[in-house]
Amino acid sequence: MSTVRNVAVLVGSLRRESFNRKVAQALMELAPTSLRLSIVEIGQLPFFNEDEEVSPPPTWTAFRQLINAADAVLFVTPEYNRSVPGVLKNAIDVASRPYGKNNWDGKPGAVVSVSPGAIGGFGANNNLRQSLAMLNVPAMPAPEMYIGRVESLINAEGNLDDKTQQFLQKFAQAFAVWIEKNRSA
Repeated sequence: MSTVRNVAVLVGSLRRESFNRKVAQALMELAPTSLRLSIVEIGQLPFFNEDEEVSPPPTWTAFRQLINAADAVLFVTPEYNRSVPGVLKNAIDVASRPYGKNNWDGKPGAVVSVSPGAIGGFGANNNLRQSLAMLNVPAMPAPEMYIGRVESLINAEGNLDDKTQQFLQKFAQAFAVWIEKNRSA
């Protein structure tokens, strides 16, 4: 794997001290050198409205270009009401349109769900995978990544503990292999 793959990272939480953003940043630091992970911001995207396709907002166009240019996608999401946050679903919808221009198509993906709850955002993780199947994003089936009770895994400096970092590093290495096996020619 000598080629560096660009991975668009979408963080489903907008909170300034988001646990999800901390996990995404840790993954960016722990990923193998064959991956270049970059967070693609989604909070500025106007709600998807097909009427706007006549003259798409510049933020939609820029976001679509970033997703289109990525070799793979990584979703790091909290769980809101057993599903993904609206801001993440909106981003997915924006980049899947207009009809016939699915920017997610064929990009290998992975899902990380992070939650203070015991089951680590299982509902959001599973729900997101359903959308990814529809968008033709081959989502890495294993290792699965559910991080529950996340607040107990962060030290006083705001960093994840060693065991969690090791787990994230193994996940990132598996994702690099998944990308190579599933990337479009």
